[in-house]
Amino acid sequence: MIKNSSAIIIVLIAGLLWSFGPLVVRNIDNAEQIPWQYLFFRGSVIFLVLNIYLFLVEGSRFTKNYYKIGLSGFIGGISLGVANITFILSLTSTTAAVTMLSIAAMPFMAALIAYFFLKEKISRTTLFSIIIAALGIIFISLDAKGEKSLFGLVNGLLSGLGFAGFTVSLRWRKETPKFTTVAVAGIFCALFSVIVLFFSEKDLLISIKNTSLSTLHGFLVCTGIILYASKSKFLPAADLTLLSLTEVLGGIFWVWIPIFGINEVPNFNTIIGGIIITIAIIFYGYNAKSKLVKY
Repeated sequence: MIKNSSAIIIVLIAGLLWSFGPLVVRNIDNAEQIPWQYLFFRGSVIFLVLNIYLFLVEGSRFTKNYYKIGLSGFIGGISLGVANITFILSLTSTTAAVTMLSIAAMPFMAALIAYFFLKEKISRTTLFSIIIAALGIIFISLDAKGEKSLFGLVNGLLSGLGFAGFTVSLRWRKETPKFTTVAVAGIFCALFSVIVLFFSEKDLLISIKNTSLSTLHGFLVCTGIILYASKSKFLPAADLTLLSLTEVLGGIFWVWIPIFGINEVPNFNTIIGGIIITIAIIFYGYNAKSKLVKY
């Protein structure tokens, strides 16, 4: 009971940390011209930080985790790597609102994948919360107009699918080294970016400012994933992704409020959709807490 309750709080905090991603990306100079360089540095940071963390926790034995990763860890790592790549491609081609709220489809994807592959049942509370959140997504999708916005929407959905796949992989084989899976995602992201840059004949190095921002983003992502993965065994896949929707709401909010200097104002449909998704999260959290107390 206590573990489940604390897991809900930790996953919410993880989503909050990820929500600063759009704010970081919006401060990049010419972000649409350097997505692959940005992805290289961000992925490298994720890989390095995870390995340093594992070394501090497990010592030199942490390298043995790579031999235990198995198929679930490999699929989870690639899925998360794809999620990272498509997230940046989406965010650098459309508004933060379109990107973040297309990612909000994660719970549906995770629920379906977990249902078919892991036979995880979807509770009535979770199902109803997903339906409420779906209404919010419908409102926001009305704002995805234009070729670039459509490209951003598609990549945002792919990012949500990738993260849903990663979440389900965490529940697949619970003995799989979770943090090593995340490290695989980081190195996959970095190597894939190098290949793209090589064939497109573009420079790998970017300005100190952009490198620093990509490093900061990698650290935020990595910290959030450490929290998220550490609590994955206590909650079903659909519940995990539903709670992490704090990333969606925060991501829109940080680039909206003038204090950060971006002032990317979402329109009416986006605001209404965000309110509906907030209601879905509150509804889930309240009912989940009530069940824990009764139990």
